[in-house]
Amino acid sequence: MSPPPSDRRPGRPGAQNPAPDPAYGGPARRAQGEDEALAFVESPVQLLNVLEWAHASGQAPDRLTLVVLSPLDPMSRGQLRRMAELARGEGVEVRWEEARGGTAAPLATVRGLAPRLRAAARIVIGDPFSRYVQLLLALSRARDLVVVDDGTATVEFLAQLARGERLVRWHRRGGRRGPRELLLAPVSAAARRRLTPGEGNPRIEVFSAMPVDAAPEGLTLTRNTLAWTRARFGPPRLTGGADLVGTSLVETGVVDEDRYREAVHALVRAHGVTRYFAHRRESAAKLRHLTDGTGLEVVRPDLPLELIARRGPTGRTLLSFPSTVVHTLPLALAGTGVRIAVLDIDPEWLTGHASPRAQGFLSGVTSSARAAHRLTSVPLNP
Repeated sequence: MSPPPSDRRPGRPGAQNPAPDPAYGGPARRAQGEDEALAFVESPVQLLNVLEWAHASGQAPDRLTLVVLSPLDPMSRGQLRRMAELARGEGVEVRWEEARGGTAAPLATVRGLAPRLRAAARIVIGDPFSRYVQLLLALSRARDLVVVDDGTATVEFLAQLARGERLVRWHRRGGRRGPRELLLAPVSAAARRRLTPGEGNPRIEVFSAMPVDAAPEGLTLTRNTLAWTRARFGPPRLTGGADLVGTSLVETGVVDEDRYREAVHALVRAHGVTRYFAHRRESAAKLRHLTDGTGLEVVRPDLPLELIARRGPTGRTLLSFPSTVVHTLPLALAGTGVRIAVLDIDPEWLTGHASPRAQGFLSGVTSSARAAHRLTSVPLNP
């Protein structure tokens, strides 16, 4: 996708964008065609990677409709609205769905999307584990399905698909399934079949910056190099200090909050960390505890961290716990001089609620990042 001319950015006087369609929150409806793509996203990172996929694949922006299945938490919604502005600036049609705005919202959303689902030649999704997305997939007749990065979940999705397992997020404990899980089991099973390459199924492409060890035969893997991000932002101005990337491992029940807070305080003392880039799911109470007595500045990014870091200012050193960004930041910041270091999660930090797979999965994230991007390890207390 080519850079948007300066006079075409949303909200600028004299912009040439088509008049908004109230139903879609973007350009007026376009006629369906063989090259029409319909994308579903539920997080800012998924939306970013749809833009990356469109840039890399040559998908015409005026033949791409991006549907935001809006979450409820304010930070995610704020970042999604900012990303939607960027997408509209690229010429992409954006449809904002209050998909969780009450008991009737899911049915109304599915009913409203059904005609577009049946007509789209290509469906792009960011989260194959999402029950919402799985339900929408069941209604589609697309010949092509594209899965764009949703972070570390993409690696687990491919591994489960290769092993023929049901789709379950890595941080879930598993065991007996609840009533809701049992009710939606047929939908999940149908989605897994649709996402498995085979005769009569759609062509499957996975567009990912993550290292992939296992994938089913017949599936196309395409490398995400974050070329769109590098073309649109930066390079950043570098500061002399160190920045720390936050994680939602406490919020997902994987890591004990007290242990996490102790680790952050130790990093501030040992490595001179001055800024903490909060994950959009981190609670305000937890962030207050992190700053107690440290002087640490908490930054609530209004865009995915890959864009924030590329835009700058950015610390000359970026520290991160196991996270998607240990794979994406080296790509986004290539050639800028920023040093990225990864921190291990001590097994003693894990909660009693953590999945038995948690430690192995997190260790795999850090070890693969070190191997792929030659990242250094940083101890809490050197």
